[in-house]
Amino acid sequence: MSFLSLLLALLIEQARPLVRGNWVHGTVRSWANWISQTLDAGHPRLAWTTWSLAVGLPAVIATLVHWFLIGVFGWPVAMIWSVAVLYVTLGFRQFSHHFTDIRDALDVGDERLARELLAEWQHVEVDNLPRSELLRHVIEHSVLSAHHHVFGVLTWFSVLAALGFGPAGAVIYRMSEMVSHAWRAAPKPSKGWVSDTLQNAAHEAWRRVDWLPARLTAVAFAVVGNFEEAIDCWRNHAQRFPDDNDGVVLAATAGALNVRLGGEALRADDASEVHDQDSESTPGRTPEMAHLSSVVGLVWRSVVLWMVLLALLTLARLLG
Repeated sequence: MSFLSLLLALLIEQARPLVRGNWVHGTVRSWANWISQTLDAGHPRLAWTTWSLAVGLPAVIATLVHWFLIGVFGWPVAMIWSVAVLYVTLGFRQFSHHFTDIRDALDVGDERLARELLAEWQHVEVDNLPRSELLRHVIEHSVLSAHHHVFGVLTWFSVLAALGFGPAGAVIYRMSEMVSHAWRAAPKPSKGWVSDTLQNAAHEAWRRVDWLPARLTAVAFAVVGNFEEAIDCWRNHAQRFPDDNDGVVLAATAGALNVRLGGEALRADDASEVHDQDSESTPGRTPEMAHLSSVVGLVWRSVVLWMVLLALLTLARLLG
């Protein structure tokens, strides 16, 4: 059922992507804002309680609905519920339009538009960066978006679905990411204030939730790319990136594609403050337009690898 649910959700999402500003994501953001404003008092224990309710309650609801549908209607109806949950939590089309628009602008030589699109997408300053650094930004943000929107959701959905919890894993992963970003970006001290304690708790929880998916994504990139270089880059250069989990994914990507990623340009808040941009970069070739196509191929091959493995596990379970 997990394999069929994932396959149908990916196919539906490709044919009819979820529109931006949809009511589901709007409701989730409202829920995160409401519970933080209601319970956030700056106390560490209460911060973890707030996070647990924000993430755990939607996951519990998803699980209870799954169990109810299985008990009353059987697995085909429960599978429809899983497909619906996956449709709003997993998918390329939730971010791929940004990548496509930037790539198309670069293809026609409109670098100014590409910079504007990237700045709008990631809220970074790229006006003063050279073209190679612009491409490096696009590659990094695209790979991380693919990990967060596809492989991370896929990992926890598969794990918890195998334990009988239905789509709860997909909800936990997506909610963990969303509340971490929403609370970190909350204004202070105006309306919507979120304490540093709650922000730190949400960030730490997100780091723990993303630990396993990040490493499975890195392994998948290594298998479908340059295996030896990906593993070597993962072992020796992942610590160069500011975030541990993102560093694992990006280092594996750099090795799998033989492209130079990282560097001070991605750490500085102001591109004008960048010094010695390549001092913290991974080994590899300078980013080029061809690497954008390589990224697309790497991601899709990894999806196929995941689906083949799930299909084999499903077949083995049926035959066993």
